Order: sequence, then C-alpha cells, then structure tokens
Amino acid sequence: MRVLFSTTAGTGHFGPMIPVARACAAAGHEVRVAAPDSFASHVERADLEHEPFDDVPPDVMGAVFARLPSLSPEEANRVVVRDVFGRLDAQAAWPRVHDIVDTWRPDVVLREPCELGSLAAALRAGVPHAEVAIGLGRLREWVGEVLVEPLLELDELAGLASGSCLTGLASAPVLTSVPAGLDGVADPGDDAGDDAGQASPPVVRFRDAASRDRQGTLPASWGEPADPLVYVTFGSVTAGFDDLSAVFRRSLDALADLPLRVLLTTGHAGDPEALRPWPVNAHVEQWWPQDDIMPLAAAMVGHGGFGTTMAAVAAGVPQVVIPLFAGDQFVNAARVEEVGAGIRLEGRMEATAQLGAAVERALSDDGIRAAAQRLADEIASLPDVSEIVVSIERLAVNH
Repeated sequence: MRVLFSTTAGTGHFGPMIPVARACAAAGHEVRVAAPDSFASHVERADLEHEPFDDVPPDVMGAVFARLPSLSPEEANRVVVRDVFGRLDAQAAWPRVHDIVDTWRPDVVLREPCELGSLAAALRAGVPHAEVAIGLGRLREWVGEVLVEPLLELDELAGLASGSCLTGLASAPVLTSVPAGLDGVADPGDDAGDDAGQASPPVVRFRDAASRDRQGTLPASWGEPADPLVYVTFGSVTAGFDDLSAVFRRSLDALADLPLRVLLTTGHAGDPEALRPWPVNAHVEQWWPQDDIMPLAAAMVGHGGFGTTMAAVAAGVPQVVIPLFAGDQFVNAARVEEVGAGIRLEGRMEATAQLGAAVERALSDDGIRAAAQRLADEIASLPDVSEIVVSIERLAVNH
C-alpha cells in the first residue's frame, strides 16, 4: 500500500503525523510526505521521504501576517485559517500535490487539518483520504465554517463540483491521539473504514507507546535536586513574535523565588543567552525532547499548543496554561481546566503575574493531579499506533 501524508510547514502540524507515518512504514507500506519545499529538513529528520510542493512567496505571506497585530485575537485566528491555510497555502500546494497524487497514485492520503491542497487532489483523483488530528474535535466545526469561501474557490481551481471540498472535509475519518475524556465529543464510530458519508465522521483513537517508554533525561544539573521540576515552554515560534517574546523573562521572574527547579525552552526562534542572568533555580535551553522531560516533571507551564498539551496529558503532568495567540491554544486551555487537569490563566502575557500562585496550586492540588492521571491512564488504554494501520488499510480497500 502507498500512503501519502501531507502537511503544511509547521512542526506542530507535522509532529502528530510522524508516529502514524512510521507505523505505516514499519508495517511494510510505502510512505511519502508531501510538504512545502522549505520543510524538507523536518521531513528528512523524521527519516521519511519528502515530496515537495510550493511555498507561498514570502512577500505575499508577510503581507497577511503584518495585518495580524492590528486585529483582535479572534479575528486574527479567522484570518490565519481562512486566508493563510484556506487560500494561500492550499492554492500554492495544489498544482504539485495534484501531480504527486496523479503520478505516484497513493492508495490513501492522510492529511493534517490545515493542509487542504491534498484534500482537493485526493477528491479529484478518487483516492480515499483521512485526517490526522492536531487538535480537539470541537475545532472541526469552527474550522469548517471559516473555510467555506476558500474551499469553494479550491473546488473551482481543482475542477471539482462546487461544495466537494467542504463535504470531503466534513466527512473525512479522523485519526487522533486525543482521548475521548479530553476531546469532549462523542465517538460516532471506531473504524476508519466505516461509511464516511455519515453526519459525524468515524474517529480512530491511538497512543504513541514510544513516548511512554522514555526514562527521562535533563540537559544539566542545577538548583536543589530535591525540588520539584517545572517545565516551561511556549512552543517553537513564540520567541519570534516581538509582542510576545517577553513571556519567557516574565515567567522566569515569576518562578525565581519558589522552591522549584525550572527548565525553560525558548524554541529555535529564541536565544537562551539573551535571558541571562538566569535565576538560580532555572536552566534555559532552545529545545529539549519533551519525551525526556515529561517523566521527570511535576508540573508544566505552556501556551496550549497541541503537541505540548498532549505530551503533558500522556504523562499525567498537571498543567498551567497561558494561551497566547492561536485559536486552538485557547480551546485547549479551556478544556484542560474543564476536565480538572490543570489551570488556565487569561490575559496572555499579563497572566504571568499569577503564574507563581498557579504553579504552587498545580503542584499541591490532589484533584488536579488525580484528573491529570486519569487522562494519562485513558491514553495508556488506547491501541498503540501500530494497531491502527489496519484501519488505514481498510479505508483504502473499502473505498
């Protein structure tokens, strides 16, 4: 079987796909990843074969992002989903991803929700397709509403009947690592081979067992070894936003006088040296594998990004979540608090004034720790990602 994965140029979008792609490859299937030219190194670092398609010209993309600081967070998120993912990215990807599907002839296309060129290509070629989730299920309805106009434009560009992409988006089976207890939506089906025309698409849940097998390692020795470890991360791109980059210094200062060991990562857009002098109880890195940190962390401070949130959930680590920019961060933060597995702080960067008290509560509250552990136990009970390959095979066969 030939399986084509497709992603935009975002590590947070591609990361959830990697375990599924590796599982398909381990099962003996041919796997390729369609992604923008600029994303080649990330695909290669995952030991997967890259099929490139076009990036949006930087000046065109830059003009859209230059508008965002003047918009409310809600409208900025709509602009990103509608104009960046729905129009610019999809229309740039379409010509070459269509050629990839037309020439390589995959048996199934697995796409992350924001890569829409491959959706049109799969529909045009009559190839079955499914979505690998990078967020909670409740985001699907909102995204579908925002994408109505750009998907109608994509239909026209791809030579599809009007409404084809909207229908394909809404009916695609979903593969997700989010446990039902966190997702907050009912499972209409548990097999990706079920009738994709039903009102709610089938959902297949899985876990990445490899991440739970790590023993945990830290980059250095610092602070008091007996103090609880608090992992602080705001994702891979936050440091690149001038209006948000101060969140790192503010977080260090907020936790400096507490009996903790703080490990803060800035992401590749940030410079740990620019944050010196570090508090005595803190160590700063650009990046450190989250699977190495989570087995040792007593609590995590994050921005609600999907990868970071799910890493903490899978490890049973209580969270303090400060959503900063993307819409899914606010949804994830609200849901973590709803299920009792953490604390949401509102106010974006200003919320760091409450961070010390929130971390102390996350460490001491038995209810938060118990809720976090319940979610981790639920994930542990899910099928290993290797076991869902049969659902992908069935999707291809039954189409």
